[in-house]
Amino acid sequence: MAKRVVSAPPVLAGLTFVRPLGSGGFADVFLYEQAMPRREVAVKVLPSNVADVELVRMFNAEADVLARLSAHPSIVTVYQAGISADGRAYIVMENCPGALSPRYRTEKIPVAEALSIGIKMAGAIETAHRAGLVHRDIKPGNILTTAFGVPVLADFGISSSLARATPDGMMAMSVPWTAPEVIAEQTSGDILSEVWSLGATVYSLLAGHSPFEKTEQGQNTREQLRKRILRANYVPITRADVPPALQQVLEASMRRNPRERYTSALAFAEALRHVEQSMGLPSTPLEVADDVWAAPPVDFANDTARDHVRVQVAAPIARKVRQSTGMRGHQRSEDSEFVPTRNRGSRTAVWIAVGAVALVAVGVTAGIVIAGLF
Repeated sequence: MAKRVVSAPPVLAGLTFVRPLGSGGFADVFLYEQAMPRREVAVKVLPSNVADVELVRMFNAEADVLARLSAHPSIVTVYQAGISADGRAYIVMENCPGALSPRYRTEKIPVAEALSIGIKMAGAIETAHRAGLVHRDIKPGNILTTAFGVPVLADFGISSSLARATPDGMMAMSVPWTAPEVIAEQTSGDILSEVWSLGATVYSLLAGHSPFEKTEQGQNTREQLRKRILRANYVPITRADVPPALQQVLEASMRRNPRERYTSALAFAEALRHVEQSMGLPSTPLEVADDVWAAPPVDFANDTARDHVRVQVAAPIARKVRQSTGMRGHQRSEDSEFVPTRNRGSRTAVWIAVGAVALVAVGVTAGIVIAGLF
């Protein structure tokens, strides 16, 4: 997909533009300074020329998804959302100083760190699944790091309800981390395809490249990667410090037949924790929301009413501290991220009035920071 020209930053009440953070296929991200409470925030904005109803719906749904899940310590926090004066939808999020991509391509990430990141991301994904949602774009570039070095999962822009995980769903994807059944358009994403993407992500952190990339130039076109993924022949990581037990876990997570993989993100996380234990490493906490916390699934794909009426987008309390096939033309490039930059936590409630008059936001607490990848 051709690279877009970054749009002009919108004028937003209570926020002062600082500089651009980057541009993805669907949206632009800017660094702003919030007046009260004073902190730097990342603002994700749809371009002014976007007329695709499905993209607007996805963008609005991302605000809802993040607001619902961002109390999780490994999911990026959303503060508010709304419509700018020039009619563009936007989301205000925490701003993080780094991302795992391109870091994993330029340095050797320790096995202990890769295991810990994998467990934390699996806990975040398990929480999303219990809330009835699939992320559908798990990859290193969508894992950001806070100012304290904590990894957080971002970019729920193409997430969907599990109830609508069918072949006619949105076929936006990052091919190198996408399961064979999604590549083959047998599903637009489900729990088992998410297990694949988690495994492929941990593999990438350790190998320095996605699982089916080749080192030779000209061998990693989108179509070549698709063909290799459809065959799904696991290639062991060529690092002496990656134990056989970890290779086995990753191979099991990326089996071609979905029914032969781990049955859930939780099961994948537990397998990684067993590897930690076998290596004598400290056990990474597995943080999964209680079923009491996880609300009944919401079918965001069918939430057409939010295009016509005011919708409340409530961000939860600050983060816990712990000891369609018709969219094929919008498929993502495999490794496009936003440039990292930087404050965290908070509770906010926001009313979005599309074509109406008001935006009311109440924010509390202190911040941390994001650099998005989309």
